[in-house]
Amino acid sequence: MLSQGHHHQHDHGHDESDTGRLVSIEQELLGKNNAYAMQNRAYFKKHNIFVLNLVSSPGAGKTTLLVETIKALQERIPIAVIEGDQQTEHDADRIRATGTPAVQINTGRACHLDAHGIGHAVMDLGMHDNSLLAIENVGNLVCPSSFDLGEAHKVVVLSVTEGDDKPLKYPDMFHAADLMLINKTDLLPYVDFDIERCCDYARRVNPDIQIIRLSSTQGENFSAWTDWLLAQMQALA
Repeated sequence: MLSQGHHHQHDHGHDESDTGRLVSIEQELLGKNNAYAMQNRAYFKKHNIFVLNLVSSPGAGKTTLLVETIKALQERIPIAVIEGDQQTEHDADRIRATGTPAVQINTGRACHLDAHGIGHAVMDLGMHDNSLLAIENVGNLVCPSSFDLGEAHKVVVLSVTEGDDKPLKYPDMFHAADLMLINKTDLLPYVDFDIERCCDYARRVNPDIQIIRLSSTQGENFSAWTDWLLAQMQALA
C-alpha cells in the first residue's frame, strides 16, 4: 500500500512539473511572437499600411466578405490579402480572381497565424504604401485571440447561422476584437438567432466593441462596413 501511495505522489509531482514546463514554453512562444508583431507594426506604420486581422469560426463568411469588400474598394485603395488555412489554396484563389494579390499560408496542424509568418508573407506580397492589408485568420475562435500579428484591429465575424451566445463561449476573442460583424443577416428569418441578445453578450465581454450587422451576399448594410474601413484608414493617415 505504501509503495502505491509513494508512486501516486511521484506521478502527481511529475504532472506539476509538466504543467510548469508547458506554461513557460507558451510564454516563450508568445514573447517571440509579440517581438515579431512589434517589427510588423513598425513596418506597417512606416509605410502607412492599414492592417485588419479577420477572425471567426469556420464558415462565418470571411472570404465572401473580403471578396465583396475588394469589389467595393479596389478602385479607391490598393488592397492585398493574406489567407490562413490548415490546407489548400482555395480561399487565396477566390481573392486572386478579383485581381487582388493574395498569399496563402498553410498552417498545417497550427490553429492560428503568427507574426513571423505574416512578416514573410508581407515581403512576398510587395505591399504598396498607403494600402489595406486584410489577414484572414484560420477559422477558430480560440488560438488567434492570443497571437498579435501587428494589426491595427481584430475584426470578429459572427454569422447568424451560429449560436447567439458565441461571445460568452469565446470571451477572449470578443474581448480582443474592436469590431464585431454580424454576417448573413438575410438569413435571420430562417434561423433561431436573437441578434439583440448577441449584441448584449458581446458588450458584456467588451463594452467598447463596435457592431455592424450586414449581409455580404445581399449587400444589406454593407456600406456601413466599408465606411468604417475608410474612416479608420483616414484616421491612421
